[in-house]
Amino acid sequence: MEWILSREIVITMALLGATASVLATLPRIRSAGLARSLNAAGYVLMGTSMIIFILIGLRSG
Repeated sequence: MEWILSREIVITMALLGATASVLATLPRIRSAGLARSLNAAGYVLMGTSMIIFILIGLRSG
């Protein structure tokens, strides 16, 4: 469980989320369902990384 609270994991999750959100806006993605799924996955990853970042801050408190 400690590995998920590492700085590298939080940064990786945020970057993967941002990448998924950017990919969802590309004009090559013709399927609205795929774009919506990529965007949702991006927001979930970014949100999770923010929650973990907050938890790390509270733990080190």
